[in-house]
Amino acid sequence: MHRWVSPGAETGGADEHEELLRDLYNQMIRVAYSRVHNKSDAYDVVQDAWVRILLKHDTLREQSKLAAWAKTITANIASNMNRQQSHFREAGQWIEEWDVHSAPSPSEAELIVEISELLGALDPRSRTMILYKFYYGFKDQEIADAMNMPIGTVKARIHRSRERLKNWISSPHPE
Repeated sequence: MHRWVSPGAETGGADEHEELLRDLYNQMIRVAYSRVHNKSDAYDVVQDAWVRILLKHDTLREQSKLAAWAKTITANIASNMNRQQSHFREAGQWIEEWDVHSAPSPSEAELIVEISELLGALDPRSRTMILYKFYYGFKDQEIADAMNMPIGTVKARIHRSRERLKNWISSPHPE
């Protein structure tokens, strides 16, 4: 297992190492907060960043660049969160376009169950792509890389899946 050693911590004790990591954590909070402008979201971003750092620690070539690398990861996750929130706003506008007055208005819990059922009706790959795109805020190229498929295929499947979901929502019974 790879062990991180902060610059100068080779000769220092565990307390010094812990202080360096605490300082890095605080820097990451500041980076996240400057991007998401919400304390709770900033903590979520930093938590996600630490998970990603721990999973990808073997890709860090120079230990002296840990702080810069961690802050870059934090900034990227915060940007993805902002994109994700803008997608939710887009989805809200998309929902408003439907004729909601012709159907009874379900409670929020019923709506979540309904959306889950609709997503569950998609094939697993399409469902994953929809979640990556609209829930996690991934770009098409990021989805293509993660799923190891051409970007054109990703775009086409997302488009078809969105159309299928729109049709299911506007019809009383999914296909």
